[in-house]
Amino acid sequence: MPASQHVTPKSDIAISQDTPKRPILDVARDTLGIGADDLEPYGRYKAKISLDRVEALKDRPSGKLILVTAITPTPAGEGKTTTTVGLTDALRHIGEKAMLCLREPSLGPSFGQKGGAAGGGFAQVVPMEDINLHFTGDFHAIGAAHNLLAAMIDNHLYWGNDLGIDSRRVTWRRAMDMNDRALRDIVCSLGGVANGFPREAGFDITVASEVMAIFCLAKNLADLKARLGEIVIGATRDKAPVRARDLSAHGAMTALLKDALAPNLVQTLEGTPAFVHGGPFANIAHGCNSVLATTTALKLADWVVTEAGFGADLGAEKFFDIKCRKTGLEPAGVVLVATVRALKMHGGVRREDLRSENLPALEEGLSNLRRHVENLQKFGFSPVVAINRFSADTPAEIALVQKACTALGVEAVLADHWAEGGAGAADLARAVVRTVNGSAQKLKLLYPDEMPLVEKIRTVAREIYRASDIALDAPVAEQLAAWQAAGHGRLPVCIAKTQYSFSTNHEIKGAPTGHIVHVREVRLAAGAGFVVAICGDMMTMPGLPKVPAATAIDVLPDGRIVGLF
Repeated sequence: MPASQHVTPKSDIAISQDTPKRPILDVARDTLGIGADDLEPYGRYKAKISLDRVEALKDRPSGKLILVTAITPTPAGEGKTTTTVGLTDALRHIGEKAMLCLREPSLGPSFGQKGGAAGGGFAQVVPMEDINLHFTGDFHAIGAAHNLLAAMIDNHLYWGNDLGIDSRRVTWRRAMDMNDRALRDIVCSLGGVANGFPREAGFDITVASEVMAIFCLAKNLADLKARLGEIVIGATRDKAPVRARDLSAHGAMTALLKDALAPNLVQTLEGTPAFVHGGPFANIAHGCNSVLATTTALKLADWVVTEAGFGADLGAEKFFDIKCRKTGLEPAGVVLVATVRALKMHGGVRREDLRSENLPALEEGLSNLRRHVENLQKFGFSPVVAINRFSADTPAEIALVQKACTALGVEAVLADHWAEGGAGAADLARAVVRTVNGSAQKLKLLYPDEMPLVEKIRTVAREIYRASDIALDAPVAEQLAAWQAAGHGRLPVCIAKTQYSFSTNHEIKGAPTGHIVHVREVRLAAGAGFVVAICGDMMTMPGLPKVPAATAIDVLPDGRIVGLF
């Protein structure tokens, strides 16, 4: 019986710290053919590849892109990032030239409830603690650029307001890369005349910032600057839009982001090169790593494995309808990650009972897997299903999942990369290569550009979430109509909603149908090029749980960090 999850006594961070790492300059030279002159090292084990080198690669042929997505997440865990890492290691294990592209983790979940995002077990990107804590400072640069614009708005109001900005219509909030519910809604500029004009404001977490979205969609430095200039920060009294370029803020914002825009190079535990760059959430943003990292990786490897955040209904939908639509990227294949544990939770099993075999509950929970497979097929892809193995999974349970996938016309492959690294996912890698090389899969977008904004939201709700309809408050409907009339109607939509259900109620598991998706707020991200629809009780500034993960994080006397997961 192969080694499996929950057997090793080591934590993820202990495995990361105990595994020898190669100097990143050696990884770059030996696996990618990139010399030291094209790298900016951040210590021994991480570096940025220069934008000049990125530009020089643009005429090379591109490799094949594989998207890894997952079923609807549960507290049982699905292991999407772990599978992304394990699959890439496995591709190299079977002789393919491969690298991976991941998002950078936010400090919010690292100190909150979800934990870090560097993989797990023996399928990790390293140095794990660096990646999960500050890394190369990209998020700080994004937060600084975002808040520079906020400061310049209030400064403009203070010094006479030549643009005639209506302070009641300022829509640009501030940002911080931390979960802090106390900052969701604030009043700023209190304290008298010297401090400006009091107004309502608020904070979003940095990963929900439009600057983050722009950073991850920008093709180069010039595109970044142009997009930053298009940010709409508010309106005048006659409702004319005011943009960042009207405040002459976009040049300085670009200066803050210039170094951050260069992709970050690290490695897996097995020495596979990895770009970890950018990090918008998929439940409140578009959930994909930077376009620059993805396109650069495709010039450096024959196979590039990337992921999209949370379940396929959020991350994959946005990967296709936003990232691919705007960049021309198109994956060659898709992997859908599932676990027996999570499927049993979708079938009604409590977390404490997941180690017991329960075929009826598993059969019920398979409705969630079926829904995601059907949704991916709507985009033109028949995914390979990766069954991320846990020690309590029984042969009968695994066989039931594989039987259900066969009935759907897709292959399901058992993978044990958490415990065995790339070797444990070799069968998955072979299945991916076989599927991609055996049949051309062509991306089909869910809706055309010319479809009205409100119908785009309705289409996602009906086709992907299986809702009966959407509900719009009157101000939301009026705002969408105004943006449609102003020329923003061709933009795609980015749905912000709970990641834990196809509905907007996080407690409803499985594959619900006939529900109503309530759109309570919409935001225009003109620079990023999409419209955000905030649904249900979704917050763009999360809060910490009752017992934050931060309470377990510490530094030992020898300087080692413990408690990250």
